Amino acid sequence: MKKLTSQPALLALLLALTFTIQSCEQKEKEAAKKVEKEIVVESEKPEYFLLRPEVEKAYGYSHAVKIGNSIKISGAVSMDDEGNPIAIGDLMQQMKNCYADLEKVLKHYDCTFDDVVVENVFTTNMPLFLENAAYRNEIYTKQFPTGSWLGVKELALPEFMIEIELEVHKSE
Repeated sequence: MKKLTSQPALLALLLALTFTIQSCEQKEKEAAKKVEKEIVVESEKPEYFLLRPEVEKAYGYSHAVKIGNSIKISGAVSMDDEGNPIAIGDLMQQMKNCYADLEKVLKHYDCTFDDVVVENVFTTNMPLFLENAAYRNEIYTKQFPTGSWLGVKELALPEFMIEIELEVHKSE
């Protein structure tokens, strides 16, 4: 009788071991699949760009920073290479000057306004900006980026009427 009772017990033990081994193998296969799906992202070193090095160092900012495919461009204002405001009192010309500087930064990174995904405009005179906003149709010929238009009390210098900052996604 002992042999009869021990055979079912032995059979049950073998089945339990087989199930346990198969379960462990299945878990290992699932873990391996998860590891295969993980993407290793290497940290990318920021690349800084100064459009007007002397001015930007004096004010403590970089005009642009590129990390991977993303580029953040500081707000452009209407200034000469020494940092002096230009086109004082003329919002339309100040806007054109801002876009001209932004284009220089974009070209540095082999980009165009077609690569811009965010544009934020800060102005001390929103009604006047709205009168001139159609100029942007000459800048963005394919599509407009997302962004915000903000009326502000003042900008860095009292002569500045507009400041435009961008975010860019550079496709590879």
